[in-house]
Amino acid sequence: MPRRRRKLVPDAGPALDRFKYEVAEDLGLADKIRQVGWGDMTSRECGLVGGNMVRRMIRYAEDKMSEDRTDYQNY
Repeated sequence: MPRRRRKLVPDAGPALDRFKYEVAEDLGLADKIRQVGWGDMTSRECGLVGGNMVRRMIRYAEDKMSEDRTDYQNY
């Protein structure tokens, strides 16, 4: 039975779904997803999408933290 995870920010679900499809599009997997759906994607393909999502989120967070640090140094 699948585990249900409690979302930290429940309203973030639709945004994460859009992000998932954006990453899949960038990886060239969007057409296959439209044809067969997520359930028939390989574990490797799903992992590729998830891994790239995490990389982009980490990069975004690091960039934001770097900007914030720069802002504090200007005071």
